[in-house]
Amino acid sequence: MSTPTPMFDLDDSDALISADRDGLLRSAATGGAQVRATQSAVDEGALDRLVGLRPRSVVLVTGEGLARRGAAVISAVLAQRVPFPIVQVSSTPSWVGPLDVVVVAGDDAGDPRLAQSVHGALRRGAEVVLAAPDEGPLRDAAAGAAARLEPRVYALPRHTLLRFVAVYLAVLAAIDSSRWDASIPSLDQIADAADAEAMQDRPTNEVFHNPAKSLASRIVGRRAVFTGASDATVELARHGAEAVLFGGIVASSAPLSTVVPAAAALAYRAEPTDSLPTDSLFHDPEFDGPAADAPVRTFVVTPVSEQAVTAQRTGLLADAELVVADRDDTGTMTELEQIAMITGRLDMVAAYLQLTGGR
Repeated sequence: MSTPTPMFDLDDSDALISADRDGLLRSAATGGAQVRATQSAVDEGALDRLVGLRPRSVVLVTGEGLARRGAAVISAVLAQRVPFPIVQVSSTPSWVGPLDVVVVAGDDAGDPRLAQSVHGALRRGAEVVLAAPDEGPLRDAAAGAAARLEPRVYALPRHTLLRFVAVYLAVLAAIDSSRWDASIPSLDQIADAADAEAMQDRPTNEVFHNPAKSLASRIVGRRAVFTGASDATVELARHGAEAVLFGGIVASSAPLSTVVPAAAALAYRAEPTDSLPTDSLFHDPEFDGPAADAPVRTFVVTPVSEQAVTAQRTGLLADAELVVADRDDTGTMTELEQIAMITGRLDMVAAYLQLTGGR
């Protein structure tokens, strides 16, 4: 792993790039490339066998990690817009049969549960899509009988959320996209949104013009909670809280309906027992740490269209900031495009925090 280097600030782009010996920033910026790689596989006919099917259900069998989170995001956004149920499980159910489509997704080609799920789904006659590395036990279990959407662009496992979102969306689109409206974007549109965010967040952009650096600077030295008001934004909040762990930042996540009632507790911080009270006039957060009375800082993931409502709901919180896809100047960016931008931003935030040692 890249060793944290708290010897420079976020605006020292040369130091950031030099410290990034393991390619954290590049990996975090590959979301758009991963989505485009999935589109390329679809264009080459990887999912042709699904075209025209009328399945009883689409079953998303996921391993640990971001495959599961991607399934939760896509279910939250699209479950009400497709003419069949989307079922998210950890292994192939016994009721699966020839009328079902099963997507088995994960980052670990050696996961025995995923291999058993592929084997079980094929044995029961279901259409199977394998979204995992094409190697090891999973390759043997598929035995040429499953459609494949293996990763084509290298990224660290913590940076693959958009790849899984793209895989699930591609499967649903191959089956039936005829009734979708403009609110469901193509994979190319999602990739464009992710790439636009990556351009803003590149290390040569200063904090003032860089959403990821700006967000990272507001996390440092504070207790933090990530939250969201909808199922999809709650999943992004969980992703953010887990991502910043790599920068040494311990953060929590919870639905907004849980965070708001806890507003009074989040606003209070007791004076440390091992230090004397500090005059706020002379308090320097960089050297003295957070002030004794600093409230928990709450980062609220929200769609652009719900900013006003979310701001009202968070009015009781002592220190709350909205995390939005702020390049949606026209107000026409779809929910999945906004999710792509915020996912990329959170991944870059975590990379910057890790490279600077969380300071």
